[in-house]
Amino acid sequence: MPIPADDRRARILDTVRALGTVRVVDLAERLGLPAVTVRRDVAALADAGRLRRTHGSVSAGGPGPGGPASGAPGSAPAPAPAPDRPAEAVTLGLLVPAVVQYFDEVITGARTAAAGAGVHLVLGISSYEASADRVQVDQLLASGVQGLLLAPNWSAADRPEEHAWVAELPVPAVLLERRPAPGSPAAALDAVGSDHRHGVLLALRHLTGLGHRRVALAARTDTWTAHQVRQGYAEACRTLDLPAEPVIDVLTPAAGVDDVAARLAGAVSGGLGAALVHNDQDALQLLPLLRARGVRVPGDLALVSYDDVFAALGAPPLTAVAPPKRAVGAAAVDLLVRRLGAGGGALPVHHLELLPDLTVRESSGG
Repeated sequence: MPIPADDRRARILDTVRALGTVRVVDLAERLGLPAVTVRRDVAALADAGRLRRTHGSVSAGGPGPGGPASGAPGSAPAPAPAPDRPAEAVTLGLLVPAVVQYFDEVITGARTAAAGAGVHLVLGISSYEASADRVQVDQLLASGVQGLLLAPNWSAADRPEEHAWVAELPVPAVLLERRPAPGSPAAALDAVGSDHRHGVLLALRHLTGLGHRRVALAARTDTWTAHQVRQGYAEACRTLDLPAEPVIDVLTPAAGVDDVAARLAGAVSGGLGAALVHNDQDALQLLPLLRARGVRVPGDLALVSYDDVFAALGAPPLTAVAPPKRAVGAAAVDLLVRRLGAGGGALPVHHLELLPDLTVRESSGG
């Protein structure tokens, strides 16, 4: 049976008074309660002037050392915290799989939002290996962060239970550019990301609007976004009543692009008129390889790239799907700050998907 909030908070007060100062994580473990619940109760008690919070720890007393308790005769009331803001300055940890241009923009958006909210941001960089995520997260937690922004290394082959560890973290967390499986433990976390399925639909709708009825997809297999793009392609073909072409695998920027160019050139000779390529880097490498095979872009093949990081630098400049990378970073920070300011659990869980745009340039023709 759940413990009533008043009873929980009385136990928290008794424990903190006995210990003097204790980390919220240790307090939750001592009481046998979920950390997010204890964090919410501690926030309520601190707002009432019955406890003090300082950077992940809590201590007995009112608003200040030696000061009167809130509500004592003749005492001034403690200033109320700003709505939807943490009661004290906090540090947020940000985990990204690599500092590449895509996540550079996500980081920029997060930094701008963090500065506006008066919180500090600490960056953890993982490799594209799932095992490295937990090491980096442990280091961020050891540094004293009060919340986490996470872009873990998930793949389509993962089982949902393999993601359960992110739901067991001792501090609130927001997933970045990751969509937790419905019903999985991670689905209880906040998440902010780009709706890549919508982005693919934008690209294919643009190309069909130019009269193309056959649109190929060339995409990577090694990233979360690539899998979302592949799923979006199948859905968009059904929505637009297009035949789904066999997806052309792009291996890495250093290998496989020449093979992709050969397959696209062969498909053009068989009547293919358009292609979507994930990502910009691979699409840019394809341009000279296609020219060498006598395929003109956009004369013979209308080309759209995905990410819009380097697309404008192509010859010709590439029409591109542009996920709202900076807005994702900013929205994630804003949500986490609100979550901390509301004491952890006062807000419903948010799964936010921001819609990409399509930037039309020369490569798609028309």
